[in-house]
Amino acid sequence: MDELDKAVGHAFGLEVDGVVIKQINEVSGLKMEQDVIELKQNTSDGKYVIKKLPGRPKAGEVTLTRGLTGDNSFEKWVQAAQFGKMADARKGGAIIVYDYEGAAIKRYKLTNAWPKSLEIGALKAGDTSVLTEKIVITYERMEVE
Repeated sequence: MDELDKAVGHAFGLEVDGVVIKQINEVSGLKMEQDVIELKQNTSDGKYVIKKLPGRPKAGEVTLTRGLTGDNSFEKWVQAAQFGKMADARKGGAIIVYDYEGAAIKRYKLTNAWPKSLEIGALKAGDTSVLTEKIVITYERMEVE
């Protein structure tokens, strides 16, 4: 890709345990964050200064939205977490951004991710809009690959 070209996220996917779900319409909340520690001290010449230092990394949450399909992988994952089967629910995975040709251009690796909630879009009689399901995934750490 030319240096002046900007990446356009044409499509998104979720990879969990080597299985890729490519029909993701929207990804929000991807964030790497850490605490900030303020160190207050006096310099050798008597000036009061505040230095900011990096603290502990914070866990995060990401929200994925896709059109409602017959695929029940999200529901099974949520049920494992709801029934306390955290050994099954905690998974490693990645959010993948694809270009218009279907090539992966960026991967956001998630460590110890598990589903916090699953929400089905509004059901309205006579509505012609696409039904969606939204899953909120919490994770302990995110790395950019």
